[in-house]
Amino acid sequence: MFGCVVAGRLVQTDAVQVSPDKFVFNLADYESVNHVVVFMLGTVPFPAGMGGAVYFSFPDPNIGGAPVWQLLGFITNDKPSAIFKISGLKAGVGGAHPFGAMAPSSAVAQVGVSVEALELLAQQIPASSAAVSTVDSFLEFTQKMLDNLYNFASSFAVSQAQMTPNPTETFIPSSCILKWYENFQRRLAQNPNFWKS
Repeated sequence: MFGCVVAGRLVQTDAVQVSPDKFVFNLADYESVNHVVVFMLGTVPFPAGMGGAVYFSFPDPNIGGAPVWQLLGFITNDKPSAIFKISGLKAGVGGAHPFGAMAPSSAVAQVGVSVEALELLAQQIPASSAAVSTVDSFLEFTQKMLDNLYNFASSFAVSQAQMTPNPTETFIPSSCILKWYENFQRRLAQNPNFWKS
Protein backbone atom coordinates (compact mmCIF):
# COMPACT_ATOMS: atom_id res chain seq x y z
CA MET A 1 0.00 0.00 0.00
CA PHE A 2 2.87 2.42 0.87
CA GLY A 3 6.47 2.96 -0.04
CA CYS A 4 9.25 4.92 1.56
CA VAL A 5 12.51 6.19 0.09
CA VAL A 6 15.33 7.51 2.18
CA ALA A 7 17.38 9.95 0.10
CA GLY A 8 20.04 8.10 -1.86
CA ARG A 9 18.95 4.63 -0.73
CA LEU A 10 16.75 1.81 -1.89
CA VAL A 11 12.97 1.99 -2.03
CA GLN A 12 11.23 0.26 0.87
CA THR A 13 7.81 -1.26 0.37
CA ASP A 14 7.93 -3.63 3.33
CA ALA A 15 5.95 -1.62 5.87
CA VAL A 16 5.11 -3.48 9.06
CA GLN A 17 1.37 -3.35 9.72
CA VAL A 18 1.08 -2.75 13.47
CA SER A 19 -2.74 -2.41 13.46
CA PRO A 20 -5.44 -2.42 10.78
CA ASP A 21 -4.83 1.27 10.03
CA LYS A 22 -1.18 1.81 11.08
CA PHE A 23 2.04 0.98 9.23
CA VAL A 24 5.72 1.59 10.03
CA PHE A 25 9.02 1.51 8.11
CA ASN A 26 12.31 1.04 9.94
CA LEU A 27 15.12 3.44 9.01
CA ALA A 28 18.62 2.37 9.95
CA ASP A 29 21.34 5.02 10.16
CA TYR A 30 18.79 7.83 10.32
CA GLU A 31 21.33 10.38 11.64
CA SER A 32 22.80 10.73 8.15
CA VAL A 33 19.42 11.14 6.43
CA ASN A 34 18.13 14.56 5.39
CA HIS A 35 14.86 13.71 3.63
CA VAL A 36 12.38 10.86 3.28
CA VAL A 37 9.80 10.35 0.55
CA VAL A 38 6.57 8.57 1.43
CA PHE A 39 4.30 7.45 -1.39
CA MET A 40 1.36 5.23 -2.24
CA LEU A 41 2.21 2.25 -4.40
CA GLY A 42 -0.90 2.67 -6.53
CA THR A 43 -2.15 -0.83 -5.80
CA VAL A 44 -4.61 0.03 -3.01
CA PRO A 45 -6.14 3.51 -2.67
CA PHE A 46 -7.24 5.00 0.62
CA PRO A 47 -10.91 4.42 1.40
CA ALA A 48 -13.17 7.36 0.45
CA GLY A 49 -12.69 10.30 2.81
CA MET A 50 -9.45 8.90 4.25
CA GLY A 51 -5.74 9.72 3.96
CA GLY A 52 -2.49 8.91 5.72
CA ALA A 53 -0.87 11.01 8.45
CA VAL A 54 2.91 10.55 8.19
CA TYR A 55 4.97 10.50 11.38
CA PHE A 56 8.67 10.16 12.10
CA SER A 57 10.04 8.53 15.24
CA PHE A 58 13.60 8.31 16.50
CA PRO A 59 15.13 7.10 19.74
CA ASP A 60 15.72 10.11 21.99
CA PRO A 61 18.91 9.73 24.07
CA ASN A 62 17.55 12.34 26.50
CA ILE A 63 14.82 9.94 27.62
CA GLY A 64 16.68 6.65 27.61
CA GLY A 65 16.28 5.93 23.90
CA ALA A 66 12.46 5.99 24.05
CA PRO A 67 10.86 6.86 20.71
CA VAL A 68 9.78 10.44 20.04
CA TRP A 69 7.11 10.76 17.34
CA GLN A 70 6.64 13.91 15.26
CA LEU A 71 4.00 14.60 12.62
CA LEU A 72 5.57 15.28 9.21
CA GLY A 73 2.46 15.79 7.07
CA PHE A 74 0.12 13.57 5.07
CA ILE A 75 -0.58 11.77 1.81
CA THR A 76 -3.96 11.19 0.15
CA ASN A 77 -5.36 9.69 -3.03
CA ASP A 78 -5.14 13.20 -4.56
CA LYS A 79 -1.62 13.79 -3.15
CA PRO A 80 -0.11 10.29 -3.25
CA SER A 81 3.45 11.27 -2.37
CA ALA A 82 5.34 13.77 -0.25
CA ILE A 83 8.93 14.67 0.58
CA PHE A 84 9.74 15.47 4.20
CA LYS A 85 12.85 16.99 5.72
CA ILE A 86 13.81 15.07 8.86
CA SER A 87 17.32 16.39 9.49
CA GLY A 88 16.05 19.43 11.42
CA LEU A 89 13.75 17.60 13.81
CA LYS A 90 14.71 18.11 17.45
CA ALA A 91 15.09 15.51 20.16
CA GLY A 92 12.62 15.80 23.01
CA VAL A 93 10.07 17.68 20.89
CA GLY A 94 7.49 14.98 20.35
CA GLY A 95 3.77 15.37 20.13
CA ALA A 96 0.52 13.47 20.25
CA HIS A 97 0.54 10.50 17.90
CA PRO A 98 -1.66 7.50 17.16
CA PHE A 99 1.04 4.85 17.47
CA GLY A 100 1.28 4.51 21.25
CA ALA A 101 2.78 1.13 22.09
CA MET A 102 1.62 -0.37 18.77
CA ALA A 103 4.84 0.31 16.89
CA PRO A 104 7.49 -2.25 17.62
CA SER A 105 10.09 -0.99 20.07
CA SER A 106 13.13 -0.20 18.03
CA ALA A 107 16.58 1.29 18.38
CA VAL A 108 16.21 2.65 14.83
CA ALA A 109 14.12 5.47 13.51
CA GLN A 110 10.72 4.75 12.01
CA VAL A 111 8.34 6.38 9.56
CA GLY A 112 4.73 5.68 10.46
CA VAL A 113 1.60 6.08 8.36
CA SER A 114 -1.72 6.28 10.17
CA VAL A 115 -4.91 6.01 8.08
CA GLU A 116 -7.21 8.80 9.27
CA ALA A 117 -10.19 10.86 8.11
CA LEU A 118 -9.33 13.74 5.75
CA GLU A 119 -11.10 16.20 8.11
CA LEU A 120 -8.70 15.20 10.91
CA LEU A 121 -5.67 15.43 8.63
CA ALA A 122 -6.59 19.00 7.68
CA GLN A 123 -6.65 20.02 11.36
CA GLN A 124 -3.24 18.59 12.28
CA ILE A 125 -0.14 20.78 12.40
CA PRO A 126 3.10 19.13 11.21
CA ALA A 127 6.50 19.85 12.73
CA SER A 128 7.58 23.13 11.15
CA SER A 129 11.08 21.91 10.31
CA ALA A 130 9.66 18.93 8.36
CA ALA A 131 8.34 21.11 5.56
CA VAL A 132 10.17 21.00 2.28
CA SER A 133 10.53 23.98 -0.03
CA THR A 134 7.44 24.69 -2.04
CA VAL A 135 6.75 26.66 -5.17
CA ASP A 136 5.74 29.59 -2.94
CA SER A 137 9.12 29.69 -1.20
CA PHE A 138 10.83 29.32 -4.60
CA LEU A 139 8.83 32.26 -5.93
CA GLU A 140 9.69 34.30 -2.84
CA PHE A 141 13.40 33.52 -3.28
CA THR A 142 13.27 34.38 -6.98
CA GLN A 143 11.48 37.67 -6.28
CA LYS A 144 14.09 38.62 -3.68
CA MET A 145 16.88 37.66 -6.07
CA LEU A 146 15.36 39.83 -8.83
CA ASP A 147 14.96 42.76 -6.45
CA ASN A 148 18.52 42.34 -5.21
CA LEU A 149 20.00 42.25 -8.73
CA TYR A 150 18.01 45.29 -9.83
CA ASN A 151 18.89 47.28 -6.68
CA PHE A 152 22.56 46.29 -6.94
CA ALA A 153 22.82 47.24 -10.63
CA SER A 154 20.88 50.48 -10.02
CA SER A 155 23.29 51.52 -7.27
CA PHE A 156 25.97 51.97 -9.96
CA ALA A 157 23.74 54.06 -12.23
CA VAL A 158 25.19 57.30 -13.57
CA SER A 159 23.77 59.73 -16.07
CA GLN A 160 25.32 59.94 -19.52
CA ALA A 161 26.92 63.26 -18.58
CA GLN A 162 28.59 61.61 -15.55
CA MET A 163 30.09 58.78 -17.57
CA THR A 164 33.83 58.86 -18.14
CA PRO A 165 35.08 57.06 -21.24
CA ASN A 166 36.80 53.79 -20.40
CA PRO A 167 37.61 51.40 -23.27
CA THR A 168 37.83 48.36 -20.92
CA GLU A 169 34.35 48.91 -19.40
CA THR A 170 31.03 47.80 -20.91
CA PHE A 171 27.94 49.78 -19.96
CA ILE A 172 24.42 48.41 -19.98
CA PRO A 173 21.55 50.91 -19.96
CA SER A 174 19.48 50.60 -16.79
CA SER A 175 16.38 50.48 -18.98
CA CYS A 176 17.60 47.06 -20.27
CA ILE A 177 17.92 45.70 -16.73
CA LEU A 178 14.49 47.09 -15.84
CA LYS A 179 12.93 45.54 -18.96
CA TRP A 180 14.52 42.14 -18.17
CA TYR A 181 13.35 42.42 -14.55
CA GLU A 182 9.74 43.15 -15.57
CA ASN A 183 9.71 40.39 -18.22
CA PHE A 184 11.14 37.82 -15.80
CA GLN A 185 8.56 38.75 -13.14
CA ARG A 186 5.71 38.44 -15.65
CA ARG A 187 6.89 35.05 -16.94
CA LEU A 188 7.42 33.77 -13.40
CA ALA A 189 3.89 34.82 -12.42
CA GLN A 190 2.46 32.98 -15.46
CA ASN A 191 4.49 29.79 -14.94
CA PRO A 192 6.92 29.35 -12.01
CA ASN A 193 8.71 26.58 -13.92
CA PHE A 194 9.19 28.40 -17.24
CA TRP A 195 12.95 28.49 -16.75
CA LYS A 196 13.13 24.66 -16.83
CA SER A 197 12.21 24.46 -20.52
